[in-house]
Amino acid sequence: MSVALAYTVPGQTSELETLINGCMRNERSAQEKLYRLFYPRMMAVVKRYIDHDEQAEEVLNNGYLRAFQKIGQYNFQGSFEGWLRKIVFHAVADYVKQNTKYSNQILLIEKDQQVENTHAEKLYYDQLLKLVQELPDATRNVFNMYVMEGFTHREISEIVGISEGTSKWHLSEGRKILKEKIERLELHLKI
Repeated sequence: MSVALAYTVPGQTSELETLINGCMRNERSAQEKLYRLFYPRMMAVVKRYIDHDEQAEEVLNNGYLRAFQKIGQYNFQGSFEGWLRKIVFHAVADYVKQNTKYSNQILLIEKDQQVENTHAEKLYYDQLLKLVQELPDATRNVFNMYVMEGFTHREISEIVGISEGTSKWHLSEGRKILKEKIERLELHLKI
């Protein structure tokens, strides 16, 4: 089944709309098809924050359960994938809040340092994602929320329950650690 549903004939229902309507009627087959259709992209969102497969699967399933419970609120305005991604992200945020210990006493704010493109350009996406997953949990989560999801420090502080200063520190620390790891890799990369 194709996800590219950019063009539909007026008056006709797209495959995605048919699936969404089936989910609104609580049809299991429609739910299964919708789950499979968006599974790879939604799992990628979850895996940015949770690197253990069993936990990631559990969080994703919780996100889908929420989506199926709230699917009646989707009004076919805007991207369904974006709507689903937001719900899955909230499931991730809830998991992070419950399972990650944050230190509210960290108030150090460093100037953000950028990693030179010459090092980063040589890394493949999977290698970079692996390096991000090696960050300490709290730092990785803040880094992903800021860099990958585009949240502000204020939004992160509200979602995770930390101060803006702590959020900024985790981002700075994540960048510093990644920069060091990338530079160490550079010593081994002779292209």
